[in-house]
This record gives sequence, structure tokens and C-alpha cells, in this order.
Amino acid sequence: MHRSRLSTVLIDTPEADKAAAFWSAALAAPARPVAGEEQFTSLERALPGLVTAVQRIDGEPRIHVDIETDDLDAETDRLKALGAEEVSRWLDCRTLRAPGGHLVCVIPVHSDREEFEAAANVWE
Repeated sequence: MHRSRLSTVLIDTPEADKAAAFWSAALAAPARPVAGEEQFTSLERALPGLVTAVQRIDGEPRIHVDIETDDLDAETDRLKALGAEEVSRWLDCRTLRAPGGHLVCVIPVHSDREEFEAAANVWE
């Protein structure tokens, strides 16, 4: 048994400053740099219950989601059984490509533990 939940929506772009200013104004969400992770700008309260941020990347603009889990191997295997393909691994992050081409990162639990336990799905 393991648990997982959609936790994060990331707006990936090489023009992070412009994107953060736009999405901050469009969503009435204060934009704040993330301490120690310079590539991220948080969009506070943009999507209630989810972390929303702009991420500076070198590639083409896209949107991707993170699924947080208490068992990286089990969640990665579950998503691969549903048709996702593993693309890469970096530290504790597993990047998968879902059917349809969208990126999904499987990450360890990073939200408040009580919030995770209240919102996570349980998989057998």
C-alpha cells in the first residue's frame, strides 16, 4: 500500500520573470521567489490546495504537474502500468511522460504531512 496526490502545477519557461509577472497578475496570486531554489517563483494561493509556481527552464515552454508520494518506486510503477514512460531521474524526482505527451514528476512528500494524509489517494 502507498499513497499519492497531485500536489504541484508548474509553469515551465525560459522567460520566468515575465511569466511570473503575468500569472501573478492574471491569477491575483503574489509572486515570491523560493528560497534556496532560484529557478522557482511561487504563485501563492493561485490554485487552492496545490503548490503553483513558475520554473525557469532552458527548453520550450510547457506546463507539468508533480505527484507527491510516500513510495517513489510504487507510484512510478503504478503510473508506468497506466501507460506513462519514464524519461529521467534527478535526485528523488522521477520524470515520466504521460500518454498524450505531458510531463509528470513523481516526488517525495513535500507538503505538510497532515495535508498530504488528508488529501492523498491510497493504492493497494
